[in-house]
Amino acid sequence: MLTQQAAAVRARLDRLPPSRYMWKLVLLLSLGGYFEYYDLFLTAYIGPGLVRSGFFSSTSGSFFGIGGLASFVSSTFIGLFLGTMIFSFTADRFGRRFIFTGSLLWYTLATAIMAFQNSPLGVDFWRMVAGIGIGVEIVTIDAYIAELVPSHMRGRAFALNQAVQFLAVPVVALLCWWLVPRNPFGFAGWRWVVLIGSTSAIFVWFIRREIPESPRWLLVKGRVAEAESVVNLIEARVQAEIGSSLPPLVLEQHEEARGTFRDILRPPYLQRTFMLMVFNFFQTIGYYGFASWVPTLLIAKGITITSSLRYSFLIAMAAPLGPVVATRVADKFERKWQIIISAACIAAFGLLFSWETDSAWLVGCGLALTCANNWMSVAFHTYQAELFPTRVRAQAVGFVYSWSRLSAIFTSFLIGFFLSDFGTSGVFAFIAASMLAVILSIGIFGPRTRGLALEDISA
Repeated sequence: MLTQQAAAVRARLDRLPPSRYMWKLVLLLSLGGYFEYYDLFLTAYIGPGLVRSGFFSSTSGSFFGIGGLASFVSSTFIGLFLGTMIFSFTADRFGRRFIFTGSLLWYTLATAIMAFQNSPLGVDFWRMVAGIGIGVEIVTIDAYIAELVPSHMRGRAFALNQAVQFLAVPVVALLCWWLVPRNPFGFAGWRWVVLIGSTSAIFVWFIRREIPESPRWLLVKGRVAEAESVVNLIEARVQAEIGSSLPPLVLEQHEEARGTFRDILRPPYLQRTFMLMVFNFFQTIGYYGFASWVPTLLIAKGITITSSLRYSFLIAMAAPLGPVVATRVADKFERKWQIIISAACIAAFGLLFSWETDSAWLVGCGLALTCANNWMSVAFHTYQAELFPTRVRAQAVGFVYSWSRLSAIFTSFLIGFFLSDFGTSGVFAFIAASMLAVILSIGIFGPRTRGLALEDISA
């Protein structure tokens, strides 16, 4: 009987037509992610300010030198690695809604404390602590959206989510352009940028009241009555908006047992897990190899700190464009092919960026590279959340995603090394090689997911 009730709840979710209420839920979750992305991407844009204040140098004296800016970038990703690898299970155990709020409070508090540090070690430590909360938040939002929206709008939902989140990038870039070269009221500009994001994120505390718990998560926990209550509320809101009856139910029986981490190391998930481990390890080299180093890469090409921050802001304006473009294609062709095409574009535009010296062409290549990066981000955030069952979704996504964070820890030092010894050409040759690994892993081993219910994909 309980199995039939659970199947009915899942079928009721997947039959929902697009409506203002469903898009509102996606938007509210995305606004929570907006502050997460602000905090994540300030890593790149406050970098020149940290160098200007004497905390770090642009390059490291030794490979793992704490005096180099690479140690600050790596501290971010050490925290992200710990958050996604070790603590992502919390969203599976305690619920999407609770962890959505708790992880945000964690990283905003840690980031605020970082703003008052006066040593490289203090800045790095609190940046790592903040990274733990950011890592958990990323995984939780991905699982939350995948489980709330029906299959026919999942790709567009993630595209909207990413578009809203990436709006934070031009905002933080603009604030850094204005503030980092200055010391308003005797307080270093980079500290102002950090505090603005931390205090603004408290807004999400009020957002959470409008978002229901994931019915799919409630089903896995055996709380069928609560899941039905949430779906009743959603259906009533949607039906009131569309002014007609909802489509008929199509029931499919899928047994969703309690899960353990070992589930993702058994068929049919073992191949998916290994594929996404390889993919994530290499995709982050292309993504954060550029996104976390934009101003520094421009400075390496002979551009002044103020001009580099201005150009970085112009490039950052393209951050939401990739997801906006993705809304047109997100549900029209397979996610795996979107990842492959965007990875090829990243390699091509990155190499063009490294060869250019004219400022207009540099900005143009940076814009194209940012769009390609963020299109890939939309596709793979959707894709990896689809490939695992609800019972272990957050933990599975956290585990495979953690390989990108592990990679980024060393990538930060490798980018610093290539930049110091081979210039920007060396950096982007390294990125292009990594994108080839992305194309091969997804192209050969990636399953199809478009238009399928989550339970059908994981069956």
